[in-house]
Amino acid sequence: MRWSQSFVPTLKETPAEAEIASHKLLLRAGLIRKLTGGLYTFLPMGLRVLQKISKIVREELDRAGALEVLMPALQPPEIWKQSGRYETASDVLFKAKDRSQREWVLGPTHEEVITTLAASEINSYRQLPINFYQIQTKFRDEIRPRFGLMRAREFIMKDAYSFDVSDEASQKSYQSMFDAYVRIFERCGLKALPVEADSGVIGGKFSHEFMVPAEVGEDDVVYVESGEYAANVEKATSGLKSPLANLPKIDQGKLPKPESFETPGVKTIEALSMKPYGVPSDRQIKTMVYVVDGNQPVIFLLLGNDQLNEAKAAGILATNQIRPAEASEIHQWLGAYPGSLGAVRVSKIPIYADGFLEGGYDLTTGANQDGFHLRHVSVERDITVKAFADLRTVQAGEPCPITGKPLKKQTAIEVGHVFKLGTKYSVAMNATFLDESGKSNPCVMGCYGIGITRTLQAVIEQCHDAQGIHWPLSVAPYSVCLTPIGNKAGSQVMQVAESIYKQLGEAGIDVILDDRDERPGVKFKDSELVGFPMRIGIGDRSLAKGEIEIKPRSGSLTMVKVEDAIPYVIDWIKDQSS
Repeated sequence: MRWSQSFVPTLKETPAEAEIASHKLLLRAGLIRKLTGGLYTFLPMGLRVLQKISKIVREELDRAGALEVLMPALQPPEIWKQSGRYETASDVLFKAKDRSQREWVLGPTHEEVITTLAASEINSYRQLPINFYQIQTKFRDEIRPRFGLMRAREFIMKDAYSFDVSDEASQKSYQSMFDAYVRIFERCGLKALPVEADSGVIGGKFSHEFMVPAEVGEDDVVYVESGEYAANVEKATSGLKSPLANLPKIDQGKLPKPESFETPGVKTIEALSMKPYGVPSDRQIKTMVYVVDGNQPVIFLLLGNDQLNEAKAAGILATNQIRPAEASEIHQWLGAYPGSLGAVRVSKIPIYADGFLEGGYDLTTGANQDGFHLRHVSVERDITVKAFADLRTVQAGEPCPITGKPLKKQTAIEVGHVFKLGTKYSVAMNATFLDESGKSNPCVMGCYGIGITRTLQAVIEQCHDAQGIHWPLSVAPYSVCLTPIGNKAGSQVMQVAESIYKQLGEAGIDVILDDRDERPGVKFKDSELVGFPMRIGIGDRSLAKGEIEIKPRSGSLTMVKVEDAIPYVIDWIKDQSS
């Protein structure tokens, strides 16, 4: 490709809309352009990277035995109602009506479509296992699109779906896809960390996310350096023991009764821990009121120094519809405003308590009367807890649940997610098979997604410097940027450039010839901004010595004889690819 015949609109200044490094570079390097919030056009360089990532994904999915299909993006709402997700996923569904006013759904994912296919086509155990995948555009009604391709309304995703005869067989399919994901991200040049994850609205009981550590990410992961444990903070646990665990066992009847005391103006855990009250935060009960499934109140209790993990809370309730209650709602239900809330003598609202509170006594909590708290509270005696569960958010420095080593916390970008779905969708949508004895059984399913567009941006977020992008060779738009200093037709510089350009192309190497009539500094800066792995500079001065300049994007400049240039580049690329 000749630069003059392509379209690479690089920018010197960063657009005001870009918040993070990768978003800035996507725009400055001329890879994408914004249409409106959450919608982007991919320009030639960006599209080439997408195609290379997609090629890697296809090669590894094919290697894992998956079969490529292409499913409709436009889907009937009836199948979403059949699966039960028309309501639970309603906040992300784009809906449209045709000329007959019939409603349709623009697919954010394809569990319903693929399970409908399986229900009509799979009828015998002899057809299983089978795994279908596609690379397709998805649509999600994001409340706040941001960070470029990280959270967009329209994006490209690889999604795959496995069908097996049993949970044991499904585990083999899951592991095969897990291994394929490891290879995919390694080939894309990404350091992706597989972490235990929450399955969210997709459902399922077992899942891993592939997270790319980055300074700016939408998720937090906790891990130990040695690799024995890693989990999304939404799923993570630790080996930390409750500070109440060492309380001596005591007859509940001998404990003092809850006693109300005045706390004017005290509305926070911190304020109650200070003089004149002096109640340590780990002897306070934090009371949090949420609304689930639209209008149902629920109370979550934690130790005062812990933070509620909303994903864990939603998982306990098996819902995706959860939000903090408004102050007016809380007052209506409990008779007090936030800052004076408690669960003592509350019976009409379900109460879930973090496991750290189990067996706790002599604790302090709000009295459900503004400006008052209760001391001497026993969880077992005074609070009707529906269930104890892990509700707290793990913090950095807590011991690993496996090794005991201190956990670290890192922001990260999710680029892939693998789920064991079980029979959730196959039961709901009648995807069954007859086993060897002729008995009908639901297919056991797995689901596996990779954000293609998100992976592209994650590579940039992880691989850049002050000058621009530093593409891994495997996904770079072009491997080599050939940069003649001067583009006068017939000159020795252009003759050598044209010769090298032709030979590299014949050797199967992606090369772009920067034949623009621009100053050397502009060409060099654009080459570094776009991020080509290697630049070859050709000028009169070096040619007078029979040499050209070869500079890897992250290495030092080397002078190479003209006749040695082609084998030098080929060997370098082979070395980088091995």
